[in-house]
Amino acid sequence: MESICKDHFLQRQYRKVDGGVLWSRNERNLDCTVTFQTHSILQRFMLHFDLLQLDCNDHLYVYDGAHATAPPKADLSCRNTKQQVGALFTRSNFVTLKYVTDNWGTDANGFRLVITAVKDPKHGCKEFRCKQREFCVSADLTCDGVDHCADGSDEDTATLCPESGGTGAGSAWVAGCAGAAALVAGAAATAACCACRRRAATQRTRLHLQELASSNGGGSGVGAEAGATRLPGNPELPAGPCGAARAGRLRRAA
Repeated sequence: MESICKDHFLQRQYRKVDGGVLWSRNERNLDCTVTFQTHSILQRFMLHFDLLQLDCNDHLYVYDGAHATAPPKADLSCRNTKQQVGALFTRSNFVTLKYVTDNWGTDANGFRLVITAVKDPKHGCKEFRCKQREFCVSADLTCDGVDHCADGSDEDTATLCPESGGTGAGSAWVAGCAGAAALVAGAAATAACCACRRRAATQRTRLHLQELASSNGGGSGVGAEAGATRLPGNPELPAGPCGAARAGRLRRAA
């Protein structure tokens, strides 16, 4: 909540939204006011809580309008629970929230508020229609892991979001195992490829040596051992400085 309540000009701007989640946890010394607006004048806001556990000295005020001046539609504190509050609806296409906290609290204190711009059933709907109240909401809000309709219909894993049926720790574990298996398979393929390349290189080297031996007449003739491979050049006078020195000694001896 504090992140959208910084003390600059954006705090005084109306934020046009189709839907969103407002989250607060153990925020202290806060005096924050923020206003949301729908994209269409035919829409209004529906608000419901996934979590509501405020400290008794903290208050969340909900105003039906663009300003925090008239008496609030709801004044929520420690006496309120999410089951008791249920869903809140504005009559206008604005909602203003004011959150005031003191300097004490625990990590258990806070709220998680789902805000959704809805269109009444009497208006036409070209996007997604909720099941129970038949509100029309943006199609972008479906299958996003947030219950914007407050009845679960926009997150229905049986018909609308079948690919989301395994969300959570189980699907994360399966995805992790699949990733590990892919890495192992890739490493095995790389190792096999390297082994094939090494074998191919060894075979090419052997063939090359055999061709050299055949061109030198290796394996035949007087003094040649059967199956021996003889490389080009004079084996008695090897190349290099040592070979040159040995050749000089032979000439002097002659």
